[in-house]
Amino acid sequence: MESETGGEHPPRLVVIDDEPQIRRLLQLALEGHGYPVVEAVNGRDGVLAVAQNRPDAVVLDLLLPDMSGVEVIRRIREWSEVPILVLSALGQEKEKVSALDAGADDYLTKPFGIEELLARIRVMLRRALRPAESPLFRSGALEVDLSARRLWIKGEELHLTGTEYALLRLFVRHAGKVLTHRQILQEVWGPKSVEQTHYLRVYIGRLRDKIEVEPARPLLLLTEPGVGYRLALLD
Repeated sequence: MESETGGEHPPRLVVIDDEPQIRRLLQLALEGHGYPVVEAVNGRDGVLAVAQNRPDAVVLDLLLPDMSGVEVIRRIREWSEVPILVLSALGQEKEKVSALDAGADDYLTKPFGIEELLARIRVMLRRALRPAESPLFRSGALEVDLSARRLWIKGEELHLTGTEYALLRLFVRHAGKVLTHRQILQEVWGPKSVEQTHYLRVYIGRLRDKIEVEPARPLLLLTEPGVGYRLALLD
C-alpha cells in the first residue's frame, strides 16, 4: 500500500506501549494508512527498537512497566532527533509537560480519535522533512524570511519588536511542535524567567494581534491548555 506521504518507502513507526489493546489499535490504524509498525512493550525494548529500526517517528505511552516515558525520551534524545508523539492519560499534565521538556514533539490525551492521531503524525513527518537550514517559512497567510528578518501577512509586510521577533523566530524554527511555557521563556527571556508566564501571555497576545487575521480566533499561534503553544503548519 502506498503511504499517505506518497513516497515509495513508507515511513516506519515504532510504537512503545504495554497495553495490548492500545498496541493493536495503533497497529491497525497506522498500517491501514500505509505506515509499517514495530512494537515494543516496555521502555527498554522501545529504546532498542528505535536504535535497531531507525524509524521515522515514535509513538510512546508515558506509563510503562519498567521506566517512565520521560526517561525513554531522554535516552533516545542522547543520539536521535526522531519525532516522538507521547500518549498520556487524563490528569497527567505534569508528566506531559515533562515529556515535552525532555524532547517529545507532540502529545495526545487518551481517549483519542484515529484521525487526530494520523494528523499529528503527518505534521511530525512534515516537520522532519523540512530543510533544516532553509531561511524561508510559510504557513497559511504568514511568510517569514529569517535571513532578512522580514515577515508578511497576506503579502503585507509587518514590523515586530525585538522580543516579538525572537518569539516568532523560535516558533518558526519549531513549527508544528508543541513548545512548553518553560521552553519558550528560557529561550526568549533566559533561565531566570522560566516561571514568569505573564510575560509570555502578554507577548503571545501582541504577536497574535499582528500575525493572525482574526486574533480572537487564532489559526496560526495555537494554545495548548496547561502546556504551552504551537505554531500551526497550514497549507
